[in-house]
Amino acid sequence: MPTENQVRRPKRSVQQKQREEVETKEARAVAKYVRLSPRKARCVVNAIKGKSVDEAFQILQMSPKKAARIIEKVLKSAVANAENNAKLSRDGLYISHCVVDDGPRMKRIWIRGRGRADIIQRRMCHITVVVKSKD
Repeated sequence: MPTENQVRRPKRSVQQKQREEVETKEARAVAKYVRLSPRKARCVVNAIKGKSVDEAFQILQMSPKKAARIIEKVLKSAVANAENNAKLSRDGLYISHCVVDDGPRMKRIWIRGRGRADIIQRRMCHITVVVKSKD
């Protein structure tokens, strides 16, 4: 039983709700198991990190890389999440966190001469984009 000096801590569900209220200034979107090398995707992601959403869309549309098309889809999804779920306006959004993580690898056999074989690794990646409001 708590004494006068001790204050009871709220339940976990209440703490979670309070935490969600504090973190409503951001929205995220994740694309998993994308058939693209993480190294090639990071090159595009680093170009848009920290930029405003409109500027990032312009960079991605001008980029000739395959990764730019996929990251553009993820960014559109993050902006939609911000507008619909977090009730943020698109004007004040910027990319606060953008990450490309390694995914699983598909291993394939490449037949070589003299009865040998090499392994080809087809890489996958997980792309995460987080947008925040400047306010």
